[in-house]
Amino acid sequence: MDAPRQRCDPPASAGPHEPFDASSDAAAVVDTAGVVLGWSRAAEALLGRPAAEVVGRPAARLLDTPVNPLRAASVAERCRSGMGWSGVAALRHRDGHRLDVDLRVSASFAIGGGECFLLSAREGRERWTMDPSVLDGFLVRSPVGMAVVDRDLRFVWLNDTLERIGGVPRDQRLGRRLSELLPGLEAEPLEGMMRKVLETGAPVTDHEYGGWSWADPYRRRAWSTSFFPLVDADGTVTGVCYMVLDVTERWNARQLLSLVNEAGTRVGTTLDVMRTAQELADFAVPRFADFVVVDLLEHVLSTEGHGTWLTDAGPAPARAVMRRAGLRSVREGCPEAVGRLGDRVDFLPPPHDARLLIDGEPVLLPVLDPADELWVTQQPERAERLRAFGLHSLICVPMRARNTVLGLTTFMRSVNPVSFQPDDVLPARELVARAALCVDNARRYTREHSAAVTLQRSLLPQALKGGTALEVASSYLPADPRGGVGGDWFDVIPLSGARVGLVVGDVVGHGITAAATMGRLRTAVQTLADMELPPDELLAHLDDLVLRLSEEMTDDEAARQSSAAFLGATCLYAVYDPVGRTCTMARAGHPPPVVVAPDGRVSFPEPPAGPPLGLGGMAFEAATIELAENSLLGLYTDGLVEGGDRDMEHGMARLAEALSRPEPDLRKLCTSAVRRLLPDPQPDDVALLLARTHGLGADHVASWDVPADPAAVAELRGLATRQVADWGLDELVMTTELIVSELVTNAIRYAEPPVRLRLLRDSRLTCEVSDASSTAPRLRHARSTDEGGRGLFLVAQLAHRWGARYTATGKVIWAEQEIP
Repeated sequence: MDAPRQRCDPPASAGPHEPFDASSDAAAVVDTAGVVLGWSRAAEALLGRPAAEVVGRPAARLLDTPVNPLRAASVAERCRSGMGWSGVAALRHRDGHRLDVDLRVSASFAIGGGECFLLSAREGRERWTMDPSVLDGFLVRSPVGMAVVDRDLRFVWLNDTLERIGGVPRDQRLGRRLSELLPGLEAEPLEGMMRKVLETGAPVTDHEYGGWSWADPYRRRAWSTSFFPLVDADGTVTGVCYMVLDVTERWNARQLLSLVNEAGTRVGTTLDVMRTAQELADFAVPRFADFVVVDLLEHVLSTEGHGTWLTDAGPAPARAVMRRAGLRSVREGCPEAVGRLGDRVDFLPPPHDARLLIDGEPVLLPVLDPADELWVTQQPERAERLRAFGLHSLICVPMRARNTVLGLTTFMRSVNPVSFQPDDVLPARELVARAALCVDNARRYTREHSAAVTLQRSLLPQALKGGTALEVASSYLPADPRGGVGGDWFDVIPLSGARVGLVVGDVVGHGITAAATMGRLRTAVQTLADMELPPDELLAHLDDLVLRLSEEMTDDEAARQSSAAFLGATCLYAVYDPVGRTCTMARAGHPPPVVVAPDGRVSFPEPPAGPPLGLGGMAFEAATIELAENSLLGLYTDGLVEGGDRDMEHGMARLAEALSRPEPDLRKLCTSAVRRLLPDPQPDDVALLLARTHGLGADHVASWDVPADPAAVAELRGLATRQVADWGLDELVMTTELIVSELVTNAIRYAEPPVRLRLLRDSRLTCEVSDASSTAPRLRHARSTDEGGRGLFLVAQLAHRWGARYTATGKVIWAEQEIP
């Protein structure tokens, strides 16, 4: 080092397991000669010595006892190996009193080419002690079962809790092994873990297992066990201590959750009623029962009706006419069954009648007696099957969904000797509830899907018009019918100044809700675009609309609908200006557009992504790109590029390849691109909107600066009328003269310079007057005695349509006339 440091900055903490905190402990830096190089403020506070008295002097002066050279060399060698050292040291305070501190020396490090050590210290604290009798009482009365076994795995100590859990008295446990006492447990695997702990010294924590014990021999329970070694003063492992905690409730809850979650993936994989019922039976055998039948009301299976049994419809019919829709047994061929698949059945467990289906409460019969008089008289054939195949326990669960009765599911056990218990009713109810919802979804699907397709088709644009600025084509591919109708949409919106708006969006979810929301958003975009809002502001207003739509979805409405409640949407809105050949766009969580240059080069310009619609509170940003003449601009939904592998980057590369092929017919290119990317039906709708750009040449645009002088109106009126005549639009000369006169006069009178007049000849003749004012024009209805106030009213009468749009520097008032 060039010079001693007066202060040392404490480094980061050594780790979560270190007792020292370098941010608050006293710290010093010492070189190999024992000279202090750095001294922290915490060190000043600890020893009362300022840095000026310590830095540059031997650290040994701070010790209360003489330095042991051998010990110091050993500590230094340990620190050079990168391990560090911790211990206790006695220091001398500035006022002379002795100070015992906990000291830590870091691994060595280099400063200025020299080797140094960081010392951290804190004042030692008196350790808390416990009376042995207190500890003994805690161990004995702990709510956690505890035991100690020797190296032969024989019990040498256990507490009262473990004695109560196992049901084996203490005197019978001591001196014996676990496998000799509790054969109903996983004794051998547990003893194997103990041996591993003895061999390696590594603990085993939270091992869960199930079984029976003498304390509760008729109910399967679950325990969590942890093992750790007992080590004497010499480091020798003398035995194993283990702790046991009853986790039966947690175990059962997890098993139930696992069963129900697995059922969610196995039951209801199709929109077929019979298939769904059979999937329920297949799943429950043998996981839950040995024999399962699923019987559905005929209304549910009918293709002409949708079920007429409601849970609040009053008295039930005397008989419940059902058909067998699902059947499964652990025995091949289901010999226990009285009816086969498709047969008409009327089974209800005696003494219940059809009201059981309306009430909806499960029926538990832990013990089935085939000699019972009710079974013999009401179900004689089934009573005989109960006896023949040993069916000894039953649970019947009515199938209901959305206030509609669907049928009955019956679970029975025969091979499994354990009878159904009250704890088994909940999983049975959950399994049937999930399957009932899937059955009801399938039952309603045809009607809803047909209605949604009709609604969606009516809401999509029937014809797209891009004017002379854009040649447009679109392709829409509906989702696989099993996935439901989606909310993909697109539109082309003519704007003022020969500009064209392009929009594509995707509503979250499927079904009628998504289709209806798509229609509302498409209408909203048309309205907002007609207000001449820039893309980023348009998306902000659309985001507010989506938030309101989500708030309107009450819980009751969401529960009545078969599809999920509407949560949001993505959208991309772009405005193409043929005069400057620019495209301004903003997006809300939507994929970026694709641009194919005239020479075939493909790019994906990425305006700021923005959040999806419906989140609220976040801003959208717009970006502008230039497009050469005859460029191809493509807007699409994510279903087109995700494909089956869900890899969007790969899908975008395939889209670029498909659109880069030379094809003059835009419609053919659009259709072939979609078919090439998605040869098979997809689970999501797909929309692709292509636009080939055309610029508005200089011979179609004329503009003039407007002086701030009312006398200039006549000259500008003459320039405008001559230009219209030069374009061969003699029929529009007089109306153009009046429109230009009124708009320019108003701008000179009320607006702020600079003012500019522009004429555009496109599919319509457009007159635009721009100024630096942001004041909105207002159409007035002047009284007969007023001398003015009729200008915009006159413009509105002469023009096909008129309006105003705002720019970064002011506003533009425009008026369009139809070209004869």
